[in-house]
Amino acid sequence: MTVVVTINVAARFRGFLASAMLEIAPGVYTSPNMTKGIRQRVWEVLSRWHDELQKGTIVMTWREPSAVGGQRIRLLGEAPKEIFDADGIYLVKYN
Repeated sequence: MTVVVTINVAARFRGFLASAMLEIAPGVYTSPNMTKGIRQRVWEVLSRWHDELQKGTIVMTWREPSAVGGQRIRLLGEAPKEIFDADGIYLVKYN
């Protein structure tokens, strides 16, 4: 399962993500069977646009057994929370 959460981003992000994923709540997109290649391509587009616009926050997470807690997390922008590895599990600290 791949999940993308957007916060305060331009409308084009929503349109692009909705073309590849299901928007289950405002700014929250899911895809149960997204391949690694598609996930990388989606991230490349999101990264390029975010670099151009310098606005908003995007978080992507997916299941990856070899990663901390069995999931990988990628972030563009400023996170409202600090996520850190504590002996093999993720913990969240509010900023």
